[in-house]
Amino acid sequence: MTDATHQDLILDQFTRQATVFSTATAITDEDALRMIVEAARPGPDDRLLDVACGPGLVVCAFAPHVQAATGIDVTPAMLKRARKLAEKLLANVAWRQGDVYALPYEDASFTIVTTRFSFHHFLDPAAVLREMVRVCVPGGRIVVVDDYASEDPAKAAAFNRLEKLRDPSHSRCLTLTKLRGLFVAAGLREPEATFYELRGDVPSLLARSFPNPGDDLKIIEMFKASAGDDRLGVPVRLDANTIYYAYPVVILAATRPA
Repeated sequence: MTDATHQDLILDQFTRQATVFSTATAITDEDALRMIVEAARPGPDDRLLDVACGPGLVVCAFAPHVQAATGIDVTPAMLKRARKLAEKLLANVAWRQGDVYALPYEDASFTIVTTRFSFHHFLDPAAVLREMVRVCVPGGRIVVVDDYASEDPAKAAAFNRLEKLRDPSHSRCLTLTKLRGLFVAAGLREPEATFYELRGDVPSLLARSFPNPGDDLKIIEMFKASAGDDRLGVPVRLDANTIYYAYPVVILAATRPA
């Protein structure tokens, strides 16, 4: 798949997901947002950039704690949601449409650079992380938040098949080991890690997803099977007729070396 083709998938999916994603309980979870802010250790003089900011929830969570907070995303519909979220409430936020593989900022423009639930959509997450490091000042903080796949290759492959069916713009959910490795490869120290779970039920998950026709039934069957044999490598349980899941999420944070 070419970068342009994948970009089209992202624009298609996230234009359709803009409202349902930005209002989903699992995405608006204040405790999770607080943990991300705490991992960055913000101060009143900090300048934040949130990469692939989506509906702006992370930017708005940081805004009260920093001098300025900026979100950049490729999808206009997501940025429209972000502007609506922040209007009349926050004066120190800004939004920009742009390419996260070539961030339109000078070197060392920000003291904190974050991204949440984006790396599994990137064809080359290492390249995005290098850009995040480039625009971060020496001594600044880099924070990456994402769900991660099992270290078991078969389970990781099954989980990624499911997620690709659920969201055709999905690229690859990395293992925790590989996510950590991206930091080291980008010239950062081993990141500090904080963990939580993205919990929900499958009907709600599908309600904010836009799989191709018929794939929703395949997704349901894969979840049901995993409740018995853990083939996806993530906690899944059946309760009466409802399927519940708990995707493991990590907040990885590191300081850019001076």
